[in-house]
Parts: sequence; C-alpha cells; structure tokens
Amino acid sequence: MAEQHVELLAAALRRDSADLDVYAQVLSVNLADSLPAGAVRIRRTRSLADRMAGRQGPVAELDIALGEQRLALRTDRGRVVGEILHEVRGIVLSRRRAELDEWVETLARSLAAVAASNARARAALERFLT
Repeated sequence: MAEQHVELLAAALRRDSADLDVYAQVLSVNLADSLPAGAVRIRRTRSLADRMAGRQGPVAELDIALGEQRLALRTDRGRVVGEILHEVRGIVLSRRRAELDEWVETLARSLAAVAASNARARAALERFLT
C-alpha cells in the first residue's frame, strides 16, 4: 500500500479520536474484513444500570493484535491512553505508552502491512478509504 494510502487511513482513524466507542465501532465492524478473526478485542465496563437496561456499556479498552505487535487503547481518568506492545507467543517483550497520533500512525502502518500481504484485507481497507 502506498504511503499516501497510509496517510489517508491514519486520517480516517483520527476522526473522533477522543471517543473510544468510535474506535471500537470502526475497528470491530468496518475493518473486521481486513483483520484476522479475533484480532480486535473490546472490553466494556457495564454498570448495574447498563445490565438492567440491556446495554453493552461504554468501551473501557480496545486491543488490536497484528502479528507480533499489539496496540491497546484504554480510558484513564477520562483520557484515551495508547500503548504499543511487542508480543511473542503470548509473552509481552516490550510495552510503551504512545500519544494518540503516534498510536494511530502505528495502527495505520500495521494495517497497511496486513493489506500488502492479503488481497482480501487490501480490498476491505480500500472500501474503508472511499
């Protein structure tokens, strides 16, 4: 995928970047075709009121596994905090915090790498960009 496509993907992901629920929706629904099964995990916090009303509750954490790289977003005191992890066979070898812009750029590059090696993923990402 060309550098221009990576920038377009990053721009599309930056929209409404302060809302973790929006990221969960985009990554679990719109990009589900481009990611391997189980690559996106969403953890929600459900209050008693949410359970009684049958609501899912707000997203507390979003975790995306792409090969040996894992990208996590979570809310911390009302702010969205990003982490980039290097994981091999379930063992986290490194973990670092990342600003949201860096996290989005890393995600866009990782998605572009997946698309470069998979025709189905490439088609799904191109649909997302148009």
